[in-house]
Amino acid sequence: MYRFSRAIYRELSSQIVEDRHGLDPRANHERVLRACEAAIERLATDRHYFAKPARTLFGDVRAYFPMASQPHVLRVIERYLGFADELLRRQPQNGYDIYGNPLQCRASTRKGTPCQRMPLPHNGYCPSHQHLADTEEQLAA
Repeated sequence: MYRFSRAIYRELSSQIVEDRHGLDPRANHERVLRACEAAIERLATDRHYFAKPARTLFGDVRAYFPMASQPHVLRVIERYLGFADELLRRQPQNGYDIYGNPLQCRASTRKGTPCQRMPLPHNGYCPSHQHLADTEEQLAA
C-alpha cells in the first residue's frame, strides 16, 4: 500500500516549500511523506470510518505548498487515493484485512466490548448488527 503514498509524495515533492527557519530545511518533505503514509494506512485498515480521505490528507499537507499549486495538490491526492480505494474494494474479503489482521465487526456488545464476529464485506457489520448499518444509511440520506 505504500506505493500509493510514495507516488503522491514523488509527484508533489518538487512543489513543497522548504522550512528555511527550522534546523532541517527538508523537514516539510518528511512531514508530507508521513501524512501520505498515515492516510493510506488508515484507508487500508479503517475504511468505514474514513469517510473523506482525500479531504483529510489535503487538510494535513496544504500548509506545505504555495497557494498557486494547491489545486494541483488536491487533484493528485484525489487521483491516487481513488486508485488505492479501488484496489482495496477489489481485494477478496476472506476474513483478513490487507495486512493480514483478522477483521472484526464495527459494533460493540451490550457490555461495551468490541464484537468479535466476522463482518460482512460491504458495510463492516456482522449479521447480528446489520440493523446498525441500516440506521447509518438512513442518517446519510
